[in-house]
Amino acid sequence: MSQHTAVVRRGWVAALLVLMILVIDQVIKIWVKTHMTLHEQIEILSWFKIVFIENNGMAYGMEIGSKLVLSIFRIVAVALLGWYITQQVKQKARMGYIVCLSMILAGAAGNIFDSMFYGLIFNASSEYYLSYFVPFGTGYASFLTGKVVDMFYFPIIVTTWPQWMPWVGGEPYIFFSPIFNFADASISVGVVLLLLFYRKEISELSVRMPSRKDKEAAETSQTASS
Repeated sequence: MSQHTAVVRRGWVAALLVLMILVIDQVIKIWVKTHMTLHEQIEILSWFKIVFIENNGMAYGMEIGSKLVLSIFRIVAVALLGWYITQQVKQKARMGYIVCLSMILAGAAGNIFDSMFYGLIFNASSEYYLSYFVPFGTGYASFLTGKVVDMFYFPIIVTTWPQWMPWVGGEPYIFFSPIFNFADASISVGVVLLLLFYRKEISELSVRMPSRKDKEAAETSQTASS
């Protein structure tokens, strides 16, 4: 396989993976938003439920700062990650490494899509009626301030803390309590695989600013040559 063919192959794999994750993520979110009322639950198994919620923040419902600032930060981060993946493709990095990065990129982009467009194309969700599409720009929020749709809930263990436990004794305890979406799962799986199998790539980023030592060596070489 020629070098050009290898680069093209890696590029297509990354692009198709990102597209596939985005499509699956959006199909699930749109189905949930248009077929379930807010906070409605569908029990698949005792430890697996579909629960329709929306959040203004980051993955798994976390919230940091204003929604607009968070959305802009996400777009910048995704753009930088996309550029980095492009460089890794050109340098023929390991396919698995590119796949993991692409999963993270696709997951982040999926949630950005919600923030960018859901507020423009949907009416506000409610516990009393289903959401539906509205004429573009007449939805419940402005550009970049839409809410992210979450639905996967895995209450694997539902119990209470022992009475003898300080502060939390007798209180309910649920493991695993976060409600997340397909995009969040893609990000998490990509990060875990990176940490398990690609620590070398993480610690030795091919695209980086030259260190002070590199700069001094270059200046010394230039002085000697002149």
